[in-house]
Amino acid sequence: MYPVFYITLLFKQICMIQKIALFFSGALFFSYQSQAQFPRLSPADSIARRKSADSVRQLTEQDHKKMLELLHITSLRQGANGSDPKAPNAANYDESKANPFPVVPNALLLKNGKNVTTEKMWWKQRRPEIVEDFDREIYGRVPKNLPKVNWEVVSTTHEKNGDFAVVTKKLIGHVDNVTYPEIKVDIQLSLTTPENATKGVPLIMEFGFIFPAGGMGGFRPPAAAGPVKLAEPSWQQQLLAKGWGYAVIVPGSIQADNGAGLTQGIIGLMNKGQSRKADDWGALRAWAWGASKALDYFESDPAVDAKKVGIEGHSRYGKATVVTMAYDARFAIAFISSSGEGGVKLHRRNAGELVENVAGSNEYHWMAGNFIKYAGPLTWNDMPVDSHELVALCAPRPVFISVGEKGDGWVDAKGSFLGGLYAGSVYKLLGKKDLGTTEFPTAETSLMDGEIAFRQHKSGHTPTPNWPYFITFADRYFK
Repeated sequence: MYPVFYITLLFKQICMIQKIALFFSGALFFSYQSQAQFPRLSPADSIARRKSADSVRQLTEQDHKKMLELLHITSLRQGANGSDPKAPNAANYDESKANPFPVVPNALLLKNGKNVTTEKMWWKQRRPEIVEDFDREIYGRVPKNLPKVNWEVVSTTHEKNGDFAVVTKKLIGHVDNVTYPEIKVDIQLSLTTPENATKGVPLIMEFGFIFPAGGMGGFRPPAAAGPVKLAEPSWQQQLLAKGWGYAVIVPGSIQADNGAGLTQGIIGLMNKGQSRKADDWGALRAWAWGASKALDYFESDPAVDAKKVGIEGHSRYGKATVVTMAYDARFAIAFISSSGEGGVKLHRRNAGELVENVAGSNEYHWMAGNFIKYAGPLTWNDMPVDSHELVALCAPRPVFISVGEKGDGWVDAKGSFLGGLYAGSVYKLLGKKDLGTTEFPTAETSLMDGEIAFRQHKSGHTPTPNWPYFITFADRYFK
C-alpha cells in the first residue's frame, strides 16, 4: 500500500503525446503534510479522464514493444506480484530466499583486475568506469549540447507558513526549444525562504508528486479512509525552524511519468519527437537534469546558500534523488526515501519489487532501454554494476537512506541497507565514515555517525517520520 499524499498546490499540466492531445487538467501537486479531498468529477469528466488514461496506456505499450524489438527481445520474465501473496509470482519477503546472487561487483576493482588503492585511482579510473556502465546499461546517457533554461520569477509572495514569515517565489524554467519548436518544456519550481534572513540560507529541494488523470504509470493515489491527522510541525516548518528554506520541483513538467511521454518533454525535445535509442536517458535522469537546472537558478539567487543545497525525494522520486546526487556533485546532501528497485536497493536481491517490474511497461520509462535486457534474456547477475555503486558515486558527500517498516516491504529495507553498506569502502577510501556496522538494524535504530546514514521507521511508505532525523544529520554539514 502507498501512503495518502496530501494536496498543497494545484497545477494544470498539459502533456502533449505524439498524434494525440492528452489534457491532464486539474493535476494535483502533492506534498506530504497538508490535507484536502480529491475533487469530485462529473460523469462526463470521469469518462474523458478514463479515455485519456487509456490512450496513455496504449501509447506506452506501443513504445515499450518498440524498445523490445530494438533490443531483439521476444519475451520478459514476469515481475513480482505485491498484492496477492498466493500468486505464483508473489513478491518474496523471506530473507532466506532473497540473495540468489550474493556476490556484488567490487566498487574498488578496476575492469583490468587491479585494486583501487588511492583517491586518484578512484577519481581518474574507477569512478569513470562505473559512470559509463550506469550510463549505458541502467539510467541512460544524457545528450550533449543540452539547451539552456531561462528562469522566470512569475510571482513573489510574502506569507506565513505556520508561525514563520516567508517569501515564496514561483518560477518557470523555459527550456530553449529553438531546435524543435514543436515541443515546449517549462519547468515548474517554487522556492520558499525565511523573510527575516540576512544572507543566503541552506535549502532542501523536494521532488514533488503530481497525479494526472489515470495515475502515473499505473500508480493511483489512494482515497483517504477517514480524517487524516496532519504531522506537526510539517517538514517545511521543521526546515524553517532551523533558519533554512525549501523548494519543490515538479518532475512531470520536465518529463512525463509514462512511456507515452518519451517523445515529449525534455527527452522528446532532444530526440525531436522520435523514439529513444537503447542507451538514451530515461525519466530518472531527465528529472535529475531538471533538478540540476534548478540548482543553476539557486546559484544566482542571493536568498540561497547554493553551497548548502540538498535534494529529497520519496518512492520513485527517491530513485531520482540518488541519481541526482550521484551525477551532480554540487548537491551537498541527499535524503533518499523508500527508493527501492532502481534506487539504492540492490538489483541482485529477490525481495519486494524486482528488475522485472521496473522493466515492464509501467516503469521502463524511468530507465535506459538497455535496462530491460536484464529482465530477459539476461539476469540480474549479468549487470556490470549494482546500486551500491550508485551510492558510491555520491561519495564523499553525505546521504541519508530512509525506509519504512510495515507497509513498505516492496522497497526492500534490507536491500536498501546493503546498498549503503557496500558503498562504504569508497567513502572510507575518500577519508569518510561508512555505516559503522554490517548488521541490519532493528526498526527505529539510527545509524547516523558516518557520511552514509540509514534509518528504518515503523510507519509505512512515507518519509515523514524520518524528517527530524535527516535534519539533525544535515545540520552537521550545514553549520
